[in-house]
Amino acid sequence: MFNKVILVGNLTRDIELRYLPNGSALAKLGLATNRRYKKQDGTQAEETCFIDVNLFGRTAEVANQYLKRGSQVLIEGRLVLESWMDSNGQKKSRHSITAESMQMLGRPQNSNETYGNNQEDNYSSEYTAPNSPNYAQQKPQNTTKEQEIPVIDINDEEIPF
Repeated sequence: MFNKVILVGNLTRDIELRYLPNGSALAKLGLATNRRYKKQDGTQAEETCFIDVNLFGRTAEVANQYLKRGSQVLIEGRLVLESWMDSNGQKKSRHSITAESMQMLGRPQNSNETYGNNQEDNYSSEYTAPNSPNYAQQKPQNTTKEQEIPVIDINDEEIPF
C-alpha cells in the first residue's frame, strides 16, 4: 500500500505546541491549500481545502519557532484517520496529515527576520555582477562578519581538475 501526501499552503492559525508524556514535541497546525481551475462554462474558479497537520519532534519545535499564521509551508506526510468519542458519547472521526517532513517557503512574515536568525533582511532587488565595472564601488547593505564573503581571484590554470 502507498500513503503519501504532498501539500503546499498557508497556515490558517498560529501553531499549537505541546509535549507528549514521553517528552516528544507535538505541533498542531491548520493548513489552507488553494486550487484554481476552469469551470465548464470557461470561467475561473477557486476552491480552498483546510487540512489539520501534526508535526512531531524537532520539526514541531522548529515550526513553532519560525512559523505563524499566514506562513507558507510545504508538508510531506501521510493521511491518517483520527477517531475519538465526544463528550456526548458519540463516535467522531476526521482525516488529518501526519507530517514526515516540512519545508518553510517564501519569506518570513516579519520582513526584519530571516529563517534561522534574527539579523536584518539583506535581500535586494538590485544585483551587480562581480565582473561589472561598478562592482568594486558597490557597498554592501547592513553586512556582518558572517555575511562578508571574500572575492577569490582564481584563473582556469590554477584549478586542479
